[in-house]
Order: sequence, then structure tokens, then C-alpha cells
Amino acid sequence: MPVRIPVNWRLFPHVMATAIIAVAATASAQAPSTPSTEPNSPAPPTTRPWRVGPFDIDGYVDGYYTDNANHPAASANGQTNDFYNFNDKADRPTLNAAKLTLHHEPAPLGARVDLFYGRTNALFNTRTDVNYVEQAFASLKPARTKGLEVDLGKFVTSAGAEVVETKDNWNYSRSLLFSWAIPYYHFGLRSSFPASKAETVGVQLVNGWNRCMARGGGLTTGLTSAFTKTRYAWDLNFYTGPDNSASQDSYRNLIDSTLLLTPNAKINAYINYDYSQTRDAIVAGTGDALLKHWQGVAFAAHEQLTAIEALAARFEFFNDPNGLATCTPQQLKEFTGTYEFKWRKWPPGLLSRLECRRDWSSAASFHIGTSGLVNSQSTLTAGFVVILAPWR
Repeated sequence: MPVRIPVNWRLFPHVMATAIIAVAATASAQAPSTPSTEPNSPAPPTTRPWRVGPFDIDGYVDGYYTDNANHPAASANGQTNDFYNFNDKADRPTLNAAKLTLHHEPAPLGARVDLFYGRTNALFNTRTDVNYVEQAFASLKPARTKGLEVDLGKFVTSAGAEVVETKDNWNYSRSLLFSWAIPYYHFGLRSSFPASKAETVGVQLVNGWNRCMARGGGLTTGLTSAFTKTRYAWDLNFYTGPDNSASQDSYRNLIDSTLLLTPNAKINAYINYDYSQTRDAIVAGTGDALLKHWQGVAFAAHEQLTAIEALAARFEFFNDPNGLATCTPQQLKEFTGTYEFKWRKWPPGLLSRLECRRDWSSAASFHIGTSGLVNSQSTLTAGFVVILAPWR
């Protein structure tokens, strides 16, 4: 059974920003920083970063236009691409995200704050009162603990093959698994420890999925493993807990596995598998609990054609037999092809992508026009990301 913590969690998020700034100010007087072991974080920059006080600072502005062949109307589904996240708006230019990151590596104290605005924030922070904040956590990395790092606050999930930032993914649109199979973020405590030269393990104690405030059911526990070799890497994550339910009988378990293959410097591929099982609260008078689940697999590949051009492809199958994730019992599939071009002579940096995507389902769940439903959806997206960082 989950451990109950007699803490008023409602007060904690409101003092997080003050605590993080204080920790960062203290950390600025410590030894030089070392590379972070934070899950799902981008690779360290190769140039001297911009700085504001003790913080390294960078950001980006991300916008897109998607043409949806179904042309869903605002009266039908809000003029959106069904089952997309975060570029879900159809047939109109949209700001995906404008983001600012302040980061101080723990040595031994550190902090990170990621602030964003736009459609990504609206979909990311649907169930929290900590709006416009992707992450905000303080870090501790004691010098004599052989690489142990502990983070406290709001942080992105360790699950999944993709991340929130468009520029750090291979395709412009997010996968079905990223959108529907896993959480976006957690609030609580996260630890990581290098168990060997190849493997880093971690434990997390958090308030369920996509919520900063606990509801009384108890904590969710996360176990993480990242095994990295020269030509492949395997990430395995397991989350179990009451998933924000007030009942300790209502549990959600998630197994997430990603195998990344890197045969050479130009070609990469991954296989991502997710399985989630939810047991509802016991039905009164029966002693029974309803068991629901979903699962899916994604295959993706990426080839760096030149220093400024790349191609990517992704295929997915997502089975939601109870409609628990997508609100419709169905089997979803999608195929995505993406062309990427980096404008190297346009400082500070411009990344553009042209993407074709086809989604189809076993149920008529895609909106067309003002009121109709069909089994498929085709889109063409042009995305642009202006990177605000020292230009290389």
C-alpha cells in the first residue's frame, strides 16, 4: 500500500520558485559544475552558454501550420487534429511554445526552471495550478556519494522515447505513445545513481501522473534504469501508484521500455513499448475491481543526410480496448515522415521541418467538416523553431 505523508502539499508548489532561487544562489559559490544525469535532458552545449547570475540560460520559439485533409470545424472538435499533442491545431498558424530555461548544475547544489507559453503549456498543464512551468526543481549531488543526485520539485517523466521540446525529437509531431500512453510530468522526489559504468538507476516518489497536488490516495513509486553502450542504449521505467485517486484500491501501473540503436554517427533507430494497467476502486457490495489497460509500440528511424539535412520516419500501433486513454475503444495506427533543414547561416539558429502524417483507427473517431466522423486523418505540417542560444 502507498505510504501516506502527513504534509500539506498544497503549500509546497507556491514556495518552490523561492526555494530554487535560493539554492541556486548558494550553488554559485560551489565547485565547477559537472554533466547532469537528469533523465530526458538535452545533451550539454558545446559552446559557452549565456548566463544570468548563477544560471545558464537558453530558450526557443516554436511555431507551425498544419493542413488537415479532413478540415475539422471549430464547432466539431475545436478545429484540432484528433489525437495530436502538442501541435493539435488544424488549418491555422499556431504558436506551439516559447520557452526559457534557467539551469545551474548541482555541485553539490543546483536548480532548474523551465518556463513556457503557448499551446504546449495549455495541454501540458491541464490539471495543475502551477501554470507556465514545465519543470522547477532543486538538486543535490553530494561530492562523496559517487554520483548520486536527488531532485525535489516538478520534473518531466522518465518514461517515453520523446520529450516535450520539438527540437530534441526526430519528428515534429509527438507520437501516440507520448500523447496517450505515458504521463508528462510528476511532482515529488527523484533520485539517480550510477550503478556501473554502463547503467544508471533511480527511484522516484511522486504525486501520481500530471498533478502537483496529491488527492489522498497515496504516493506513486517510480523505478528507472538507463543502460548505455557504444551502439545501443536501453531505458526501462516502471511506475505504480493510485494515480491521483482518493482510493488506495485504484492503482495504475506503467511499464515503459525504449531500445535506442546507434549503428553509426548518421543513422539511429528506436523501439518504444508501453503497457499500462489500471484497476478501478472496488465496486460497492461486490468486492470486485474493474481492470482496464492499454498498450502500444513505436518504431522510428533517423538519418542525418548532411550537416544541415535529415530524414525521419515513425510507425506506431496503440491499442486502447477500454477507451481509457483516448475515450474511444479502438486500435490506433500512425505513420509519419519528416524532412529537416537547419539554417546554419541564420543566427541564432533556425530549425525547419516538413512532415506528412497519416493516422487511422478501427473506429470512426476522426472529425471531418462540421459534424462527421471517419476512420482516418491525413495532415501536412510545416514547423519552425528559432533556437535562442549561443550560435555555433
